[in-house]
Amino acid sequence: MKKIFLPIILFCLLSIIFIPVLANAQGPIVQCGNEGQNACGILDFFAMLARIYNFIVLYIATPLAVIALVVGGILLLISAGNPNLAGMGKKIIYAAIIGLVLVFCSYLIINFVLSAIGYTGNWPNP
Repeated sequence: MKKIFLPIILFCLLSIIFIPVLANAQGPIVQCGNEGQNACGILDFFAMLARIYNFIVLYIATPLAVIALVVGGILLLISAGNPNLAGMGKKIIYAAIIGLVLVFCSYLIINFVLSAIGYTGNWPNP
């Protein structure tokens, strides 16, 4: 019975956090080609990718990593000498830090790939 309710509780908590973020949209992803706008070009495609990347990094990956760091810290605090619980907390903190480093270093990878294919437009930093 306990294994059934834990995912439900986790889903509800994450929904409480992420539904307001998703509802606070910063406008449409594609900002061209509609009535009264210019036709879409290749630069608009890259601008759309930049908006998707910024949304994932700023509104999904960073809050999830902060939640993981908090959960790992709480597990370390409540371990009370239990090496298994302390080890789990350390692993969660380590994974969250590695994930954050990968997410924020992904900008370098994307920038390298875009410059290799010849894109010279404005690729925004997250």
